[in-house]
Amino acid sequence: MRMKFKPWAREELETSPFYIDNPQEYKNKWKTVFEKQQDLHLELGCGKGNFIAKLSKQNQDKNYIAIDLVDAMLGMAKRNVEAEYGIRESTVAEHIENEIEKQKIVKNLKLTRYDIARINDIFGEEDEIKRIYVNFCNPWPRGKHHKKRLTHERQLEMYKKFLKGDIFFKTDDDELFDDSLKYFERSRFKINKISYDLASESKFWNGEENIETEHEKMFKEQGIKIKALIACEQE
Repeated sequence: MRMKFKPWAREELETSPFYIDNPQEYKNKWKTVFEKQQDLHLELGCGKGNFIAKLSKQNQDKNYIAIDLVDAMLGMAKRNVEAEYGIRESTVAEHIENEIEKQKIVKNLKLTRYDIARINDIFGEEDEIKRIYVNFCNPWPRGKHHKKRLTHERQLEMYKKFLKGDIFFKTDDDELFDDSLKYFERSRFKINKISYDLASESKFWNGEENIETEHEKMFKEQGIKIKALIACEQE
């Protein structure tokens, strides 16, 4: 389902201290946008941002970047991050002071807008991304569209240029998951763990909490099993 246009989203994003509108300028320099030098993790296709909001709030010892292509989605993500961090809405008179306060509170997360199909335009080897999260991406079921999948080998080859760690992937879609296993293998990624029913494996993410996305909750309520894997590039 396509999200409706949000007329407020662009203005709110442009004034947000944790949104970056010119990501191309930070290729190989993403470490400089954060106050602390710590492991950098990336979510591809963050949607409404509920996942990255909770993840970044719970893990202040890591820095996070979340990408989406749609202003409306990123606008919702911005608001959900603020809600998770306990930032109240400001009046017009309070706006400037409140934006400064947000910068002090949300220190380890940046949202940005870009086409993930061209991700090598904004990330390079020196960025050293330690983890990529791909959560419930578009399955692109028609064969001619498979190359648009975020787990397709064309994309995986791009990630290799800046990834220095692992990929956490989960989906409800059986065909996408089965095909992704082949994509990872052909791109010489080692699959360390696989689950065909994530809800039954509480410690699947190497002891880390499974933060459920909005889609994940919906699919579970429908009785659909969530598939997941952890992969890293082979030595």
